[in-house]
Amino acid sequence: MIETKTEAWPEPPLAGTEAAAILGALERQRATLAWKCSGLDAAGLRATLGTSTVTLGGLLKHLAHVEDSHFARLWLDSPVGAPWDGVDWDSTPDWDYRSAAEDTPDQLRVLWQESVARSRAVVDEALSAGGLDQLGAYTTRSGERPNLRRILLDLVEEYARHAGHADLIRESVDGLTGEDPPR
Repeated sequence: MIETKTEAWPEPPLAGTEAAAILGALERQRATLAWKCSGLDAAGLRATLGTSTVTLGGLLKHLAHVEDSHFARLWLDSPVGAPWDGVDWDSTPDWDYRSAAEDTPDQLRVLWQESVARSRAVVDEALSAGGLDQLGAYTTRSGERPNLRRILLDLVEEYARHAGHADLIRESVDGLTGEDPPR
């Protein structure tokens, strides 16, 4: 089970630095996803809504991939590790979503938690070496490089988009609603 500590629900600071605000927003989105996926068995993590094939388990696996790929590819310009490096993404672009049905709830949660831990470590190291304006190692075809701010904001956007999916799916599973866990 993904544990959420409701007494210390992540909140971006009201008057902090730009880095603290961005990281606070990202941690809040991560905590929201964790809460929406908490306490469910395999059936709950495989539930869909309407004609959509998106599941909570699929969201966990997809966001684990996003965490790993954003920092490996955009920040470090290095290959993404297992299990992502063994996937033929051209023939199965939705592999992360579809293959989640083959994983146990614990496997999905651990995969996501470990990806988040790797991302936090990369960001902590990057911020200790400088600010949000630092450029990642990846270079686009046009010669541009993303800065740390852009990578983090893209991650916040990705989580926010999928937190809405998680809200709807979780409500359809057991009626759980809300923005924050009960305090």
